Amino acid sequence: MAFEGLSSKLQEITRKLSGKARITESDLKEVLREVKLALLEADVNYRIVKEFISTIEEKALGQDVLKSLTPGQQVVKIVRDEMVSLLGGEESKINITPNPPTIIMLVGLQGSGKTTTAGKLANLLRKKGKNPLLVACDVYRPAAIQQLQVVGKQLNIPVYSNETTKDVVQIAKQAMNTAISKLNDIVIIDTAGRLHIDEELMKELTNLKSNVKPHEILLVVDSMTGQDAVNVATTFNEQLGIDGIVLTKLDGDTRGGAALSVKKVTGRPIKFAATGEKLSDIEEFHPDRMASRILGMGDVLSIIEKAEEAFDEEEAKKLEQKLRKQEFDLNDYLAQLRQMKKMGSFSSILKMIPGMNKLKDVKVDDKEFVKIEAIICSMTTKERRNPKLLNASRRIRIAKGSGTTVQAINKFMESFEMTQKMVKKMKDQKGIKNVMKSLNINDLQ
Repeated sequence: MAFEGLSSKLQEITRKLSGKARITESDLKEVLREVKLALLEADVNYRIVKEFISTIEEKALGQDVLKSLTPGQQVVKIVRDEMVSLLGGEESKINITPNPPTIIMLVGLQGSGKTTTAGKLANLLRKKGKNPLLVACDVYRPAAIQQLQVVGKQLNIPVYSNETTKDVVQIAKQAMNTAISKLNDIVIIDTAGRLHIDEELMKELTNLKSNVKPHEILLVVDSMTGQDAVNVATTFNEQLGIDGIVLTKLDGDTRGGAALSVKKVTGRPIKFAATGEKLSDIEEFHPDRMASRILGMGDVLSIIEKAEEAFDEEEAKKLEQKLRKQEFDLNDYLAQLRQMKKMGSFSSILKMIPGMNKLKDVKVDDKEFVKIEAIICSMTTKERRNPKLLNASRRIRIAKGSGTTVQAINKFMESFEMTQKMVKKMKDQKGIKNVMKSLNINDLQ
């Protein structure tokens, strides 16, 4: 996961600080040296690190901090505030024009994830009530148009393409006419990339920009490329002029330096972050939330937003009624499990919970969700409604059908019985939140 190494080091440093009743100037300099090394190892731009440390030192050396009752905690707050500032300060929203359609042009190098990002962004905006149209303007990379069409089909979002011409300006203008006639209020243009920035690429993009006049030019940056990502962002901004940045592959084994450097170097905000392979794995970038995640302070707001997006209100009401009647069965368990999966990987959700980073022994394998789903799906309708029917022979059959073992079935059923007991204790409480807490995923190995 992005920032994994940097995050663990900074969290260790802030824990040391928070526990100190008194901090001397020499203590502070030693801590800042550790912070500096952690940032440099994470591939953050040296000039930015130097400025970051200097700002923290200047603020933290104030007499009010060093003489306060909780100097360690105040220094931690300063570190967090400066981290938020480094990441952009305030959230920067996408520019939606009052006179649709809003034209969004995605640019970037080949391999940065533009085409997938186009689909993810269209999916995100559709959830916000928009009606997007994807436009295939990458006419050079083999199968690029087909890739966008596949993405569009998976999301049930229309894709405009014209494989009879390589004139991207003509394609884009035709797409605009289609969008107006079909009442698409968002047009997302997937442009061509290269393995490196060259004159031909920039000429095509500037020509497209001057003719189509996009409301947003978003640079898609592969966060795993480290300082190269910063160099790419700088060049694109200088030669083309960008409005914002989309960081991709933040779920990869990356040091995170690009995210901490790119805003400061270019002056352009990070607007979106792609956090996984699923077409739903993209989110608006919140500097304050990302800083809190990096420092191990959690991100409760993002969890709430994911839950509101994933959980169906009508289903929640039905479940609450069943809970009040103490009728929670395996069908309900499966339904809640599937809704929780919509929120993303369970391990990524845990990282957003304040304090969970301190529990080093807590590990969640998302494959266990798949096993549980297979176990329940291998049961008959009667068995799901009445688990007491599950005798030895039925469990053997279910184990074979789900590709698991009888021991795994037994462990899961113990977990489910615990959930049912909790349900009986909360007859007069709102059920949905408590059931989520009680979905105890045991190791089914």
